[in-house]
Amino acid sequence: MAHSGVTSSRPATSPVAVRSLQEMLKESTDMTENSSAVHSAATAPSPRAHPTSLALGTTNAPSNRSTPTSPSQNGDPTLMRSQASKMETIKNWSISTYKCTKQLMFEKLGKSSRTVDSELEAQIEQLRDIQRKYSNVLRLSRALTSHFYHVVQTQHALGEAFSELAQKSPELQEEFVYNAETQRSLTKNGETLLGALNFFVSSVNTLCNKTIEDTLLTVRQYEAARIEYDAYRTDLELLSQNRSEANAARLEEATQLYEQHKVNFEKLRSDVTIKLKFLDENRIKVMHKQLLLLHNAVSAYFSGNQQALEATLKQFNIKLKSPNSSIPSWLEQ
Repeated sequence: MAHSGVTSSRPATSPVAVRSLQEMLKESTDMTENSSAVHSAATAPSPRAHPTSLALGTTNAPSNRSTPTSPSQNGDPTLMRSQASKMETIKNWSISTYKCTKQLMFEKLGKSSRTVDSELEAQIEQLRDIQRKYSNVLRLSRALTSHFYHVVQTQHALGEAFSELAQKSPELQEEFVYNAETQRSLTKNGETLLGALNFFVSSVNTLCNKTIEDTLLTVRQYEAARIEYDAYRTDLELLSQNRSEANAARLEEATQLYEQHKVNFEKLRSDVTIKLKFLDENRIKVMHKQLLLLHNAVSAYFSGNQQALEATLKQFNIKLKSPNSSIPSWLEQ
């Protein structure tokens, strides 16, 4: 009975309680498995990663896609020296332009002196006057050639009209034939004279607009060099009045610039003198030949001397086009 009493003192476990304990243990086990699965999913790499995550994870860029860098980032000494040289050139040009403008203004106001070569400037002014006068001769010669070309074309058309009327007018056939032959002869001689006129215009144009203009280009360079020389000479004279130690560096630099521009000025002055001399000799030679050609050709044409006209063109080696080809005007040369 005692043993049965001890046993009866423990509470009896009902089937419902046992079942509840089993369900709780099962749920706890399931939660543990789920949490471990979540942890493993967070730590393990995903087999199908998004392309964006792959691009962002790449640390090494392709070798053929280098990032462009500026010269200052590269520190290329050649490019840096080139930039510094350009800046120095712009600086020197600005200073020189300012000095030359100042010199010109002071010369016009009478506040600064200028270097004068009276003999050379007289020759330059004479050359400019010659160019103006030759340009007028060229203009008139072109007008004469153009007008005479139309006269020759009109004579040619008139001769064709007379020839056609001679065939259709028996009663005036002889008169029309005479006039047609006269116009043909005038047309032929006119074409020969046009060849001489075109040659004259071409030669004067070359002399006036190329040879003389080339010399005047050197003259303009000389005049610009003269202004620069006077500008730096004036600066040197002003600095020479104050010979202090603080001003010594500027004085030395001004002296060097003055000597540099002096050498350039004297070189251009010598070039202008030589070109003026050779130009004058060439001008006289060319114009002597062209004036003789013009005189002989015009005289032979208006005197009706066809042989003398052809001999003049042969003397100056002027070749004419065939009679059937159209004669170009001076504008086409």
